[in-house]
This record gives sequence, C-alpha cells and structure tokens, in this order.
Amino acid sequence: MPAMPLSDRVLMGPGPCNPYPEAVGALGRPMLGHLDPEFLTVLDEVNQNLRTVFRTSNSLTFPVSGTGSAGMEACLVNTVEDGDVVVVGVNGVFGDRMCEVAARCGAEVVRVQAEWGRALDPQELLEAHPSPKVIAVVHAETSTGVRNDIAELGSGKGDSLLLVDCVTSLAGIPVDIDGWGVDLAYSGTQKCLGTPPGLAPVTVSPRARERLVDRSRSWYLDFSMIADYVETGSARAYHHTAPISLVFALHAALDTILAEGLPSVIERHRACGQRLQEGLQGLGFELFAEEGHRLPELTTVWVPEGIDEAEVRAQLLNVYGIEVGGGLGAFSGKLWRIGCMGHTARHRNVTNLIGALRELLG
Repeated sequence: MPAMPLSDRVLMGPGPCNPYPEAVGALGRPMLGHLDPEFLTVLDEVNQNLRTVFRTSNSLTFPVSGTGSAGMEACLVNTVEDGDVVVVGVNGVFGDRMCEVAARCGAEVVRVQAEWGRALDPQELLEAHPSPKVIAVVHAETSTGVRNDIAELGSGKGDSLLLVDCVTSLAGIPVDIDGWGVDLAYSGTQKCLGTPPGLAPVTVSPRARERLVDRSRSWYLDFSMIADYVETGSARAYHHTAPISLVFALHAALDTILAEGLPSVIERHRACGQRLQEGLQGLGFELFAEEGHRLPELTTVWVPEGIDEAEVRAQLLNVYGIEVGGGLGAFSGKLWRIGCMGHTARHRNVTNLIGALRELLG
C-alpha cells in the first residue's frame, strides 16, 4: 500500500491538530502592515473573541507572538521577581516546565507533586505555603491527559495570584476565567482552537495588572509595553511586528468556533473523546488517566504488552495517514497520547483510527 499523501494526514497526536479549514484559508489573505487600520480591526475582534472563549472581561486579553510556552513565560516574567514564592502543581511535563521558568525568574519554587496520571489535590496547593506570590497549575496536562480542578484554587487563593495553563483546555472543555477567579491564563492556538501553531492567547486580570513587576526580565514579553499596543486604539504604540497571517488564521478559527457555538464545540469534543476511549478499551487498551479527571480532547492509554508501539505508530502514519503521539519521559514507549481536538474532533476520525488499529493489531 503506498504511503498516505501528507495533505491527507489526520493529526491525532498531542501537538498540532488539523486546523479548521477557515483558518487555513485565512493564511492566504493579502498581507497587511501590522499598523494598518484594517489589521488593527481584526486584532480587536480577535481579542474580543478570545474574551468570549476564556469567559472573561479582562481588557488585557490578546495573542502573544509565540507558541504556548511563550505564553507561560510571559505570565511568569511579568509577575515574578527574585525571592518571590511560586507554588506550582506538578503532575506532568508542563507543570515541571512551569517550575523551570519560575526558577529562571528568580522565584523560590514550591513544588506540589502528584503521580503522573493522577489529578492534583487543590487543598495541597493551597496549604503548600502561607503567602505565595503565585499559585500555578496546568488545567489540562498534555503529557498525561489529566484535568486538574481550578475553581477551588480560585476561591481559596487569598492574596496570591492564580496562574493557569489552558493550552490544551481552551475551547475543548469548560474554561471560566472570571467565574473561577483566575488572575492570569495562557493557551496555544494549535490544539482545541484549531489554528496553526505560533500564537499564545493570554488574559490578565485587573488584579494581576496591579501587581506586575516594575521591570520585566523580558523586553519582548513585557505586558506593560504590549498593553499600550493592544489597548490604545488609533494611537497604537509600536512594540513588535505582529505575525499578521497567524492572527488572520486565529480570527477565522474563532469565528468558526463561535458560529458553531462554544457549548456545541465543547460537547463535540466530549462526545468524540468518549467514543474514542470506549473504542480503545474495546481493542484491549487500558486508559492511563485517573477516572473522573480524563480529558476528552487528549486520551492516554497503556500500550498492550507484545506490541511494537513505535512500528504501529509508524504504520498508522505512513499507511493510514493518522498521527498519534508516544509517551514522554519515563513513559516513552509505554504510553500513547491521542489527540481529538479542534477540527480533528470528528466522529469520522475516531472511526478511522479504531478501524486502522483493529486491522494492524489483528
């Protein structure tokens, strides 16, 4: 059987998933200058639509020029100085990355760990230190497929700022920034938002803005400087050249999501995730993430003994045109991470994957 053409591949790994067709089409829009009035109108609409999907009224809500980790770094370099205490929940790779970035900002990092595959205990995070500057947690841990609870952290955070990684959760499962009392959050465009990678939507509450550092360690990610560009209307101050085409793509994807209706999009992710997990269990796969905290948009499974997992994934990619991801760290070669996000979250893709696995596994 000839290899599947690249253009026909279905991306069901943990990284970029197939973008919405409208987002792909928007990449071909005529180029504009980053201070062109037409582009600034598009940027304003993007920011407003991001407020809708984040469920927030924060005026400082915009896409950082960079992928999700740039959003992580932006939130930390603008809030953390030498000696500040940052409590970080760690139950996967990206909680660990938050610790690394916070430490580079000079923070005293207090790690609250849970076993990979298990959810964090919010009370342990709240009790880890009497007065941290920031409490940070990953909402949807991409390395394990686990959802961590946020609302209890917001209600119990006290004087601390609550920072939440929404890279894999935004527009895939419910996110309620204002309702949960989240002060800073960031996401990535390449997952449930269904846009090519390259932007990191962030949102910053008025409470967090009052407590930004006087001088960010990063010029490029300095919220105080970027706010002048994002919020000052026709008098936009030049900060950096925005990635015009990616903003056009995000604009189109957000329009597509809101036209379908955010509740409907979230339900589509839930239904596809449930069908995928049931189908995998029917083939003998065991789910990895803790029951009750499993993400529908990112399913993790143990690979059954006796299967050459790398060879099966290669066959899925090269013969059937379906990409799935392997495990990270100690789980490399033992876990699969299967994404069902954005435009990829369709029943036909689930059916094709389950059918392909049934053929490959006999």
